[in-house]
Amino acid sequence: MSFIPLGQRLLVKAKEEEAKTASGIIIPDNAKEKPLQAEVKAVSKELSKDENCELKEGDTVVFAKYSGTEISVDGEKFLVLNCEDVLGILK
Repeated sequence: MSFIPLGQRLLVKAKEEEAKTASGIIIPDNAKEKPLQAEVKAVSKELSKDENCELKEGDTVVFAKYSGTEISVDGEKFLVLNCEDVLGILK
């Protein structure tokens, strides 16, 4: 199964933060911050045709803290973000 975002949306896979600190302390799941970085997996046709949009598959983006809708595709968790929720691209 595949997912193609519609409108001005993109599909991203959130990057999980480390479960251990530099000193070796294990951080429990309920104490972790929600990840704010993700890899772009799919871009809607509307965004890919937009000359002002620089987003493409494979980019690492930073997004707003409580944005996006979680979905599950083939047992994997993804986020569907609106274009305006993306704060920037990490290079």
